[in-house]
Amino acid sequence: MTQTALTGLVTPPRLPQDTLRIVPLGGLGEIGRNMTVFEIGGKLLIVDCGVLFPEETQPGVDLILPDFSYIEDRMADIVAVVLTHGHEDHIGAVPYLLRLRNDIPLVGSQLTLALIEAKLQEHRIRPYTLTVEEGQVEKFGPFECEFVAVNHSIPDALAVFLRTAGGTVLHTGDFKMDQLPLDGRITDLRHFAKLGEEGVDLFMSDSTNADVPGFTTAEKEIGPTLERLFGQASKRIIVASFSSHVHRVQQVLDAAAKHNRKVAFVGRSMVRNMAIAEKLGYLDVPAGLIVDIKNIDNLPDNRVVLMSTGSQGEPMAALSRMANGDHRVVVGDGDTVILASSLIPGNENAVFRIINGLLKLGADVIHKGNAKVHVSGHAAAGELLYCYNILEPLNAMPVHGETRHLLANGKIAIESGVPEASVILSDNGTVIDLHDHRADVVGQVEVGFVYVDGSSVGEITDADLKDRRILGDEGFISIITVIHRATGKVVSGPEIHARGVAEDDSVFDDIIPKINAALEEAVLNNKDHTSHQLQQVVRRVVGTWVNRKLRRKPMIIPVVLEA
Repeated sequence: MTQTALTGLVTPPRLPQDTLRIVPLGGLGEIGRNMTVFEIGGKLLIVDCGVLFPEETQPGVDLILPDFSYIEDRMADIVAVVLTHGHEDHIGAVPYLLRLRNDIPLVGSQLTLALIEAKLQEHRIRPYTLTVEEGQVEKFGPFECEFVAVNHSIPDALAVFLRTAGGTVLHTGDFKMDQLPLDGRITDLRHFAKLGEEGVDLFMSDSTNADVPGFTTAEKEIGPTLERLFGQASKRIIVASFSSHVHRVQQVLDAAAKHNRKVAFVGRSMVRNMAIAEKLGYLDVPAGLIVDIKNIDNLPDNRVVLMSTGSQGEPMAALSRMANGDHRVVVGDGDTVILASSLIPGNENAVFRIINGLLKLGADVIHKGNAKVHVSGHAAAGELLYCYNILEPLNAMPVHGETRHLLANGKIAIESGVPEASVILSDNGTVIDLHDHRADVVGQVEVGFVYVDGSSVGEITDADLKDRRILGDEGFISIITVIHRATGKVVSGPEIHARGVAEDDSVFDDIIPKINAALEEAVLNNKDHTSHQLQQVVRRVVGTWVNRKLRRKPMIIPVVLEA
């Protein structure tokens, strides 16, 4: 396999004529912020523009965006953004891209565009959109796009086949090959075969489940488990899932109706998305089944189902707040909580904290580990092999997954007959040129993390996050001292204040003489000293003492004033 063995940044050459350039800006080596830029003839086409959700090592961060710096001075060259489906990791960053140019055409299926339009409304952006269906062919500048139906854990997902002067590319988006889907819409393998006969120069396929053998379990197998759990539950049932998982919500509604329970949607995104899905006909809601959460207290516990957000342990989501006792829904003995989702890597600790919190409150917690309440939305190894054999691509570039997933997908490609040298394992920012049926790595551009923290976008740096981790893990100490400039004698202080370091600030009494002596010596040895130099002296003295005495490495903030 051709791995991205480029060390450091390698500026790609000028793009030759009739060559298609591919630059992934996210989604490689990670689960989320999927975004790929295609360029030919001076024009750019973007496939997906999603977000990555923060891990515990990124405190205070709300979202992580793709790095737009590669394209931000070429916004006028973008002919369209093609959105393969409506999950946040594929559409969540669109509002931030449209802040740079708000009239970029957004192309996608009916449900996908409805979800992004609702999101953009919150950002006060009215987009230009083009709704497409499977089998439809549209031309955007030098790109001809043909759309293919694929099955995923959200309705209306599409793969996109690009025809350009540089070659052809099939980008699957997220997909699986559920042969008995709830909505009857399968991944169109006949269409794949037709494209394979035409010729696929580069196959860019979802890698999320590439290291899982066999085939992904059908979504319909969840239904009997939910019905059994609903029949056993004696009190309220709380089901947590992704707010866009229409198929899962449909099965919850069906089970609730069968067991004479009412359903209330909990969480802003759940309420919004399900209203959109029902309006467009993707969600079948029996009359009188849905009730407002404000009215659930008027119903017996054994008549209530709450369909909630928060399955990934998001701190402000409904389920997290229930587990912490900070929600209008009070979880108690005998309630049943069903986590009907998988664990996104990095969220494990947060989810386990919620499970433990709910168990302490007396709830019976059901999850993927102890019942069949979730199946993946991504193709396993057997399904990917099927696709490679049908398409017979000349080159393969695994996308959407961590390194282990990309490697597994690459091995499947080789097993199917793709030459090892034609399988490209790339990173975010890798530049790949496709020409004359050959894909080559030609450079590497800088791609960083763009953090959203409240209203600020891109202002938080990795150094800021390091400071936050230190503050959270080790605490901080501030030392304020006033000295005589000529002698270094302490006029006032040192005043030491600490948080998260020791139970009582009196523990620092022993260090005060050491600070005084060190400052006096520093002034005597260097008459031309600066305040910064004296502050560094205090930082070293306090840091060494705290590390040795308390075995801590807090953030130390010294202030030295001269009188």
